[in-house]
Amino acid sequence: MGGPQPAALVSKAADQSRKAVFVAAADCVKQTTYLSLGSNMGDRARNLRDAVRPLETTGVHIVRVSSLYETEPVDYLDQAWFLNMAIEAETELGALELLRALRQIETQMGNKKLIAKGPRLIDMDILLYGEQVIDTPELQVPHPRMHLRRFVLEPLAEIAPNARHPVSGLSATEMLARISGNSAVRKFDDRGSSGRL
Repeated sequence: MGGPQPAALVSKAADQSRKAVFVAAADCVKQTTYLSLGSNMGDRARNLRDAVRPLETTGVHIVRVSSLYETEPVDYLDQAWFLNMAIEAETELGALELLRALRQIETQMGNKKLIAKGPRLIDMDILLYGEQVIDTPELQVPHPRMHLRRFVLEPLAEIAPNARHPVSGLSATEMLARISGNSAVRKFDDRGSSGRL
């Protein structure tokens, strides 16, 4: 019983061990992700700042932050204008872990979405996660409407003009150039700070 194991069993155990190490390593690979943040309640600029700060403590390393943009509401029009921004970040969190971290920040800030696409204290979305395409009930990446939203693409194109949509292959700048419609998006000067956080 305690004698030498057959070579085939030893080889199989070694293969499984190597696979386990490979899967663990794959889970820890840093991914570049792009996030979109928006707020149209209370002190909008402060809400965005308050949402960005906790990201670093959740395993999200911020690389670039766009200017703030004041944006006209779309879909549900009877509400205040938004401030929007984009963030480029690196993370070892899986995409679903990242989504849950964002939702936790929203909840901790007291966000409540009472009306679909209606007013909100803070809204945080994953636009792109590496080159991955994810389609689950909980998460769709790339964001399914990003290519239609000027308020998403203006800040994204500012910080990552060459970031590519993994399905269409279009860059942020190319997607922005193809948008139709006249929803207003303008840089927001937050008391002389040029809109930067």
